[in-house]
Amino acid sequence: MPTRASLRHIPACPGPPSNQSGPTRFRVPHGAVDTHAHVIGLPPYFPFVSERSYTPPAATPREYFAMLDATGMTYGVLTQVSVHGTDNRLLTETLRASNRRLRGIAVINLDCPERERAALKDAGVVGLRINVLYGGGIGFGQLENYASLCKEMGWHLQFLVDAKDLFELRPRLEKLPVPYLIDHMGHFPTTRGVDDIGFKTLVSLVREGAWVRLSGAYRNTAEGPPWRDTIAFARSLVEAGPDRCVWGSDWPHVANWGAMMGVRDLLDLLADWVPDQERRDRILVDNPHRLFGF
Repeated sequence: MPTRASLRHIPACPGPPSNQSGPTRFRVPHGAVDTHAHVIGLPPYFPFVSERSYTPPAATPREYFAMLDATGMTYGVLTQVSVHGTDNRLLTETLRASNRRLRGIAVINLDCPERERAALKDAGVVGLRINVLYGGGIGFGQLENYASLCKEMGWHLQFLVDAKDLFELRPRLEKLPVPYLIDHMGHFPTTRGVDDIGFKTLVSLVREGAWVRLSGAYRNTAEGPPWRDTIAFARSLVEAGPDRCVWGSDWPHVANWGAMMGVRDLLDLLADWVPDQERRDRILVDNPHRLFGF
C-alpha cells in the first residue's frame, strides 16, 4: 500500500457528471453496447496499486448502471481499471449482479489458478487486457503466453498501447492465435497526423483483421471539445474495418484533467465519426455482439 506521503505525488482526477443522457444527433438502437467502462472501489476494501499514475474517485456499480440506462445502452462491457491491478473482485461482483447484461475484461497474472480463471469466465469475463499506460497493468513481455491462455479459455486480448509501438509489435500481433483489439484508436495525439507510421500500422492491422475501439477522443485530441481533430482518424479506421470497430464511452473518464464531458457528448461525436446510420448501428450493436458474446 502507498504511504500517505507518496499519495501526495499521485494526482487525483475528477469524476464524471452525475446526470447523463443520450445523444442529441441520433437514436441509440436497441441492443447497443458500450464496450468500455470501469467500476472503481475505494481503499481499504478495494486497494489501489502504488505504481498508478492517478487517484480516482469511486465509480460504483449503481452509478454505472444508471449511466447505461440514461444513455440508452442495452449492454455494457467492464474493463478492469488499472488502479486495482489484478484484483478483479469489484469487476466480477458487478458482472454477477448484472443478470448477464454485462461482459468483462480482466487483468490477471499468468500464474492465476485454474479455479480463479474458471470463476472469472463464469462471471462473464470474455477477455484479458494488456496495459502499458497509466501504471498497474500487465506488459507485452509475456504476450504469447497470455494469448495461449486466452485460446484455452475462449477469450480475446485487448491492448492499451500507444500506436507508435505498433510497428515494432506488428510481427508478434500478426501471429496471435486469438482475436485482439486496440483500445482508444491507438491512444496517441492527433498532432502526429493520419500519416504517422504508428497510425498507418494500426489501420493496416485493422484491415487485416484486428479489432479497434472507437473511443478516447478526449485523450487523443490536441484541440479539446468537441474533438473534431479526431474525426479523420476514426473515419480511416471505419473504412479499414467496418465490421471490426466497436464504440466505448470510457466512463468514468479516469486520468482526465481537461474538460469533463458527458457520455452524450461522446455519442454525438460518433455521429461525425460514422455519419452512415447502417454502419453506426453495426458498430454499436452487431460488431460488439460478435466479439463479446451477447
